[in-house]
Amino acid sequence: MRPGPRPALLTREPNNPILCAADWPYPIHTVFNPAATRLRDGTTLLLCRVEDHRGHSHLCAARSANGVDHWVIDAEPTMSARPDEFPEELWGIEDPRITWVSELNKYAVTYTAFSKGGPGVALALTEDFRSFERLGLVMQPDDKDAALLPHRIDGHWALIHRPMHESGAHVWISYSPDLRNWGGHKLVLLARKGAWWDANKVGLSPPLIETERGWLMIYHGVRHTAAGSLYRLGLALLDREHPNVCILRGDEWVFGPEATYEREGDVGYVVFPCGYTVEDDGDTLHLYYGAADSCVAMARGSIKAMLEWLDACGSDPR
Repeated sequence: MRPGPRPALLTREPNNPILCAADWPYPIHTVFNPAATRLRDGTTLLLCRVEDHRGHSHLCAARSANGVDHWVIDAEPTMSARPDEFPEELWGIEDPRITWVSELNKYAVTYTAFSKGGPGVALALTEDFRSFERLGLVMQPDDKDAALLPHRIDGHWALIHRPMHESGAHVWISYSPDLRNWGGHKLVLLARKGAWWDANKVGLSPPLIETERGWLMIYHGVRHTAAGSLYRLGLALLDREHPNVCILRGDEWVFGPEATYEREGDVGYVVFPCGYTVEDDGDTLHLYYGAADSCVAMARGSIKAMLEWLDACGSDPR
């Protein structure tokens, strides 16, 4: 008997893509890779990476009552690069991720600042996505794919990020007493070797999802093929008290570029999420992703189902 199809942990929104360049109220080249959060009134806010016709990126907010359609987009860039004050932003700011930090009563926005030195991790705080307090670079180039954990671990803030080393591109965690000075760097998730789907590079996709069992990580893996790089998503579970320790990792990828809008675009065969929201049931996930670096799409999933899949199809990398 032939095995049946794999169960789908993420189901695409039928009206994908949900945002395209044509939706924007001012001229842009393309939009993709949005951070996401639910505001206190229940509104979904996407902080989208928007690329202008120079090739430089800025961030722009789009808001929706249901997180799917009828988006209201800011009439001008919400957060632009400021290279005069922050030279690390010379060539734009990219790939934001949002974390609500209750201790500060603010949202923390991590993003990639791109300059002559390469991409580095920058951090800003905001209460309203109208004004931002920039803290500048917190991780020097070459580093990206970063998100802050929502509360302190053993008295310290924790940041997931992906530095580039001679050994490869792996996921790390670092700690800080004040959000400005960082150390205690620890390796979290290695890119595998050989023919694996995540053999060349791995990186955090959206911020970690805190569950009773630990921190659920949705991460991207990159495989180099004859046709170019192929970006797909996998799952891992980190220890709740010690998030530098990975306790489960799925062997297979769970979501990859299949739809036309994911396979054809500025950079084909890419699904790259930077944000999610969770519905009031505490389980239903709305995952927002950039598709082929050309538009924004959304997929639905269940946190419980992802944890069950890791139990059945994951292994302890230790």
